Amino acid sequence: MEIATLGAGCFWCIEAILLNVTGITSIDVGYTGGQTLNPTYKMVCEGNTGHAEVAQIEFDSTIISYEDLLNIFFEIHDPTTINRQGNDVGTQYRSAIFYHSNEQLKIAEKVISYQQDNFENKIVTQLAEHDKFYKAEDYHQNYYNNNKNAAYCNFVIKPKIEKYLNDQK
Repeated sequence: MEIATLGAGCFWCIEAILLNVTGITSIDVGYTGGQTLNPTYKMVCEGNTGHAEVAQIEFDSTIISYEDLLNIFFEIHDPTTINRQGNDVGTQYRSAIFYHSNEQLKIAEKVISYQQDNFENKIVTQLAEHDKFYKAEDYHQNYYNNNKNAAYCNFVIKPKIEKYLNDQK
């Protein structure tokens, strides 16, 4: 098993979409890339900790490669907006790849290079070495599946999942 740590805006969205990808064995949502120890959701949302909302993804690289996972990552969010995904605005919603090895860094650089052709604007995805991951509070884990009737789930997450699944057909 390998680990990938990706920030693509709201961590509820990336988790909900990636749970549909074959080869992903588990996902924890949380925070990384900041300076505050043991941040809480409230602290991160205030935008002062430096953390990004991320999904820490365990995947079987014999089923899905890191490169393929990154290609999906670029498919499911807008990597050309700084500190923003839709109505979610702030550094905590930045597009980011927190690499766990030099090999992951090289693959990320390669994927960004060829993915750039798919976007009119410049990709601004942050590349940073993974440091410390803080798992978010329990109620954030598997949020979409546990809260399908919540307004945010119906109006933001569900359409993203449907789009991703339709694009896979």
